[in-house]
Amino acid sequence: MDVLTPDQEPPKDAGFSLLELMVVVVILSILALVIVPRVIDRPDQARAARAQSDIAAVASAVQLYRLDNFRYPTTEQGLAALVTRPNTDPAPANWANAGYMDRLPVDPWGQPYQYLAPGVHDTDFDVFTYGADGISGGSGADADIGSWPAN
Repeated sequence: MDVLTPDQEPPKDAGFSLLELMVVVVILSILALVIVPRVIDRPDQARAARAQSDIAAVASAVQLYRLDNFRYPTTEQGLAALVTRPNTDPAPANWANAGYMDRLPVDPWGQPYQYLAPGVHDTDFDVFTYGADGISGGSGADADIGSWPAN
């Protein structure tokens, strides 16, 4: 390694030219245009995957409730019947002392999961969320996610 003394000038090729810097900026901009849209979409996909996982767990608890009590909770009893013993008819005869879930999850957008029995998708029951917008229907992040079979 050469050490410069005070009377020596630095070499002329030390550093980057403006053209080299501009080329690097252009390359980084192109990479950002390609990568950023893919990364931004990931949180919505993660929320949908979490909702599907929660719905599967709740649907399993509803199935356990049915195994013990020979019927699904009614729409009026709702998912709360999985955590606390329902007081309304039809009263569950064999409700598990510890319940079927410790607590009810909320969807990734902070809303409670919905429950219908019988289900509207040719199923015995539906557990679902309305998605990011909180209203029925929609597409993308606003799409409803539920326990019904995919079409």
